[in-house]
Amino acid sequence: MITHSKRLNTVEEYYFSKKLREVSKMISSGKPVINMGIGSPDLYPSKNVIDEIKNSLSDKNAHKYQSYQGLPEFRKSISKFYQNYFQVDLNSENEVLPLMGSKEGIMHISLAFLNPGDEVLIPNPGYPTYFSVTNLVEAKPRFYDLNESNNWFPDLTELEKSDLSKVKLMWVNYPHMPTGASVDLNQYEELIEFAKRNSLLIVNDNPYSFILNNDYLSILKVNGSKDVAMELNSLSKSFNMSGWRVGMLVGSDLNISRVLKIKSNMDSGMFYGIQKGAISALNLSETWFENLNEVYAKRRELIWKIADKLNCSYDRNSKGLFVWAKLPGKNPCAESFIENLLLEKNIFIAPGTIFGSNGEGYIRFSLCVDESKIVESLKRIDL
Repeated sequence: MITHSKRLNTVEEYYFSKKLREVSKMISSGKPVINMGIGSPDLYPSKNVIDEIKNSLSDKNAHKYQSYQGLPEFRKSISKFYQNYFQVDLNSENEVLPLMGSKEGIMHISLAFLNPGDEVLIPNPGYPTYFSVTNLVEAKPRFYDLNESNNWFPDLTELEKSDLSKVKLMWVNYPHMPTGASVDLNQYEELIEFAKRNSLLIVNDNPYSFILNNDYLSILKVNGSKDVAMELNSLSKSFNMSGWRVGMLVGSDLNISRVLKIKSNMDSGMFYGIQKGAISALNLSETWFENLNEVYAKRRELIWKIADKLNCSYDRNSKGLFVWAKLPGKNPCAESFIENLLLEKNIFIAPGTIFGSNGEGYIRFSLCVDESKIVESLKRIDL
């Protein structure tokens, strides 16, 4: 009998992969389920972006293998984008690496920097992929607490009271998913100093900077940050291109070269047309974000009303693509709450526990839902 690898014992199928199958079965059986759980933008990319990928298909090089580093003009567009919005200087030749989505980057970074037994600091709550990839590369996850009382920022003083000698990598993610918490430059400076004192690499996962947020900020704006930090970014959320799988990794020449060594053995370059479309997206004016956020702001107002109806509390200053809401009462169970809502009202939202133990007592609404469906959800809750 052929057996599976031991590493499969360290991970489970992604929550949304399983849950969406369940939701799909409910819909197939005739139940009118409204999915407010997953952060997959339902809006279209810019017409310019779509036209660009269409027009590129007839280019003579469109259907060939592409460079592992991406088109030079794509890297230059990323560099220009970072300069315009984050005031971060990047050499497009060697400090920028296009990716097929940020999730690919998480794996490549982990393979490039982690050995079996190395420890990795992972936010709790946080993106589940940090944990699963850490396990897959046989490193050791170490969760650090994020709490509402500290506005979801790590207590670095408390962390340094523990033994960090085996820690090689720390994942951070601001604006934060799932809570929507943001940080300022001083807090990024604290993180960089923490990394330097403890000889570890910080990777900031930064796909939500432009969603309901006017204070665009990169960890690489901190002086000297490239020595100990890298940053992931993505076109999925900000440009409605999640299905295109376009991301980027930026950092020092040395660290980018290390990740490239892994990536060049894992794929054969990003499709030419996707890169051309991505270039068009990165060159859009700031009006694109303003128009996008008008839509999301209206949706958020309605979701706040749903949260009010459910007697939940939330932070009106949060950023990003979600509303993170605290359930009422003492010791509420998030998974029971969302299951009851799904079965009784045919509304699916995400339980906070899928993002870590500190998500217990919280639920997460996605803004990737048409306004009419949010209004319908409000009506169902009133019944």
